[in-house]
Amino acid sequence: MWDVIVAGAGPAGSIAAMLLARTGARVLLVDRARFPRDKLCGDSLNPGTLALLRNLNLSSWIETHGTPIDGMLVTGPGGVSVEGRYPSAQRGRIALRRDVDYWLLHEALRAGAQFEEQVMVRRPRVKQTSDGTSPIHVTGLVVASRDRGETVIPARVTIAADGRRSTLAFGLGLARHPVRPRRWAVGGYFDGVSGISTLGEMHIRAGAYLGVAPISSGLTNVCLVMPGAALGDMRTPERAIRAVIDRDPMLRERFAGARLVTRPVVLGPLAVDVQASGVPGLLLAGDAAGFVDPMTGDGLRFAVRGAELAAEAALEMLTTGRADAHVWLARRRRDAFRWKWTFNRTLRRIVETPAAVRVAAVGASIVPALLQSVIAIAGDCGEAAG
Repeated sequence: MWDVIVAGAGPAGSIAAMLLARTGARVLLVDRARFPRDKLCGDSLNPGTLALLRNLNLSSWIETHGTPIDGMLVTGPGGVSVEGRYPSAQRGRIALRRDVDYWLLHEALRAGAQFEEQVMVRRPRVKQTSDGTSPIHVTGLVVASRDRGETVIPARVTIAADGRRSTLAFGLGLARHPVRPRRWAVGGYFDGVSGISTLGEMHIRAGAYLGVAPISSGLTNVCLVMPGAALGDMRTPERAIRAVIDRDPMLRERFAGARLVTRPVVLGPLAVDVQASGVPGLLLAGDAAGFVDPMTGDGLRFAVRGAELAAEAALEMLTTGRADAHVWLARRRRDAFRWKWTFNRTLRRIVETPAAVRVAAVGASIVPALLQSVIAIAGDCGEAAG
């Protein structure tokens, strides 16, 4: 029997597996993909995320290989454009998500975790309880692979870090797609975008926004987020991106000579609400623990800090046998993320309302310092400074 089995080898799963393996726990990490694999993402790590990685002695690779980002360029309707630099010379980094995930996976393996790829999680392994505290207790996973078929893997603790479409979170009734917001993301990589600088970009329009992030060697990540109904035929996502760019006077010329060099990816609906952080024997981490959309670019910060908290809860389960660690985890997640969740919800409400977007755009042009403060909050610069 494993001490811990982690479903999902993205950042949250790999970091949780690494932290637990560092304590001497026997950890198995499984993922349905074969690594390295592509992943739709804004590819950015803000200053707060880098600070968390430094505290875990995990930042050397990204600080060596990532493209430095000094802040954000934010534009709005009517030609409003404001640059906001991160305070105190802080920097973020941008790197291909496939490379970031592969690096973190290797850190987990170096710490002693075992890894099996191309393994599909079918369902949790559960036993019925009789103490009245919960109808079930998760005792591992039922998985399937091409070589071995369906297999039961027992474990003392299970961590579900299997993404925003988590088989475990949805299968146990912990997660659902809310009615609002119902947005989708379309992302791809362009070559030849002009006007790229050391700033990430967020172009906010009524009901939608488009993020632009410079990777390296002329490659640019472009991610469009908008209501699914506005995307039209999702079988032609390139048209959706091009349509938004071509009718925008602030973007049209910059993309006139640009070429989409990867097949665009569509993801949605983005939002996932969870009603708990797990059940006895199982803990949620990463996007499986709740997700809305990537507007503020702090998804990886939630993944890293959420992985730390899940690992702490798992270690408590291993050392004391307590069955309510998922309740403790929920409280710690609220304490860690409450303020940022409120901040993000406020920004999303503004984007959803055309009038609010126009008012915010005018305010930003009149008092740029206000937007610079928003950029510092979005980048978790207070955490980096601390």
